[in-house]
Amino acid sequence: MTRDGGVDEDKRATLRRFAALGAASPFVRFTDDGSDSDAPDAIAGYVSAHPGTHFSKLRDDLQLGTGEAQHHLHRLENDGVVASQKDGDYRRYFPADQFTEFEQTTLGYLRRATPRGMLVTMLRDPTVTASELASALDVSRPTISNYAADLESAGLLSREDGYAITEPETILTLLVRYADSFGGDAAELASEADSLFRYDP
Repeated sequence: MTRDGGVDEDKRATLRRFAALGAASPFVRFTDDGSDSDAPDAIAGYVSAHPGTHFSKLRDDLQLGTGEAQHHLHRLENDGVVASQKDGDYRRYFPADQFTEFEQTTLGYLRRATPRGMLVTMLRDPTVTASELASALDVSRPTISNYAADLESAGLLSREDGYAITEPETILTLLVRYADSFGGDAAELASEADSLFRYDP
């Protein structure tokens, strides 16, 4: 649509909503780029609410052009507002100086449906088997095995005696804190969090 159409108005409303969210965050330090654009503050707000988001997701949700998103992200990184981490084919973004390396890695995996589903299911039932995980998530057993190997390499999972989450309270805390930015499985888990915090693998 043209600038007079609904698409641009929707984009403007989205940017303003996340800019306001960013302004309310204690973790965001804003910079003045000399423009009237809401994009820098919106990006900072979005990253604060969706830590571990990757570039394409951020760009699409904020309805930004690729060049526009790259420009503002680069500036925000240089100004110490956001930080990024390479994750395979993705580059993931976080509020600067907020998360440990383990937490950043965890958030990256929680942004992927199958690993998140595995972690959610194991938090609910620490005795769950690989076959049961495959059935619960409607994926193949090799898919579970491949992701389990990745999670083990990342330090999130032990496979010495079945599957066991290495730092369940940290992972549960991140899932609950940012439940609204994950899928419905995280939101459901958040409602059960009180009964899971004593989980001791």
